[in-house]
Amino acid sequence: MDPIANTPAPPYYAVIFTSLRADVDEGYGAMAKRMVALAALQPGFLGVESARDGVGITVSYWTDLESIRAWKANAEHLEAQRLGHQKWYAAFKTRIAKVERDYALLRLAPGGTSVRSWAPVYGVINRVPGLTPFARSISIQAF
Repeated sequence: MDPIANTPAPPYYAVIFTSLRADVDEGYGAMAKRMVALAALQPGFLGVESARDGVGITVSYWTDLESIRAWKANAEHLEAQRLGHQKWYAAFKTRIAKVERDYALLRLAPGGTSVRSWAPVYGVINRVPGLTPFARSISIQAF
């Protein structure tokens, strides 16, 4: 997966999971990878972004609230939540937000990703008010 999720035009939903890890690491890495792979198979999943430097923040993107509810109730995800409560997290908070608007600066294709996978960006660039055709071509060629 790309480090920056390639989401569609809004609206869509974001689940923001902010956490502080406990000292126990037993099985965490494998479970985290499994949850990302499993989430990607769920109806309504759009992408995920994650960073950790002391505080961990994982944002998953979904088409609708029903998809988020189904993911929260997924049996494997419930087990991961149980283990997280029991041993992996010292603290966490989950927030769910509706994304009404987004915009991007994409000078380079992230993570060596082909520009073709960022094709929706072309539509965004072409919708920017006041952007001249020359500026559009520079923006697109910068990839």
